[in-house]
Amino acid sequence: MTPAYVALGSNLGEPAAQLCRAVSALAALPDCTLDKLSSVYSSAALGPGTQPDYLNAVVRLQTQLTPLELLDALQRIEQGQGRVRDTRWGPRTLDLDLLLYGRRTIDTQRLAIPHPRMQQRHFVLYPLCEISGKDLEFPNGATLETYLRQCPAEGLVKTQHQLRADTPTHSKSH
Repeated sequence: MTPAYVALGSNLGEPAAQLCRAVSALAALPDCTLDKLSSVYSSAALGPGTQPDYLNAVVRLQTQLTPLELLDALQRIEQGQGRVRDTRWGPRTLDLDLLLYGRRTIDTQRLAIPHPRMQQRHFVLYPLCEISGKDLEFPNGATLETYLRQCPAEGLVKTQHQLRADTPTHSKSH
């Protein structure tokens, strides 16, 4: 099993409910075990125009899926929750980003791991730290602590929303 970290974000269609549905869908993925969930954080949208604030979280999966199989599964979950890809960084019902896949570095047309720009996103780094610790090492040898020092948590608020999977968090094979 390979540890894979996935960022979740939503600012449309009842974001807290969107994140909970996403966690349940992630927990139900075949050949995966969802074993860590961060708190839910609120932050201002970075995208174009006036948008509602985002709710964000990070989860860790232990997976036997390949990186592209996992990416395909994440995109199916997004589509199942009404994700429309029409405006870059626009509002969305659900955004699932594959942040890290073990210690692998991948740079293809479809997938870049570590996720590009994650080092500048407080709404990714702080929830990631919550479930991995500051000593998490990136494929380039840098630690999460290094990136946290360069990315203040200003404007990031831990909410009272609780993530939980409605599906048991054990490995499933189909």
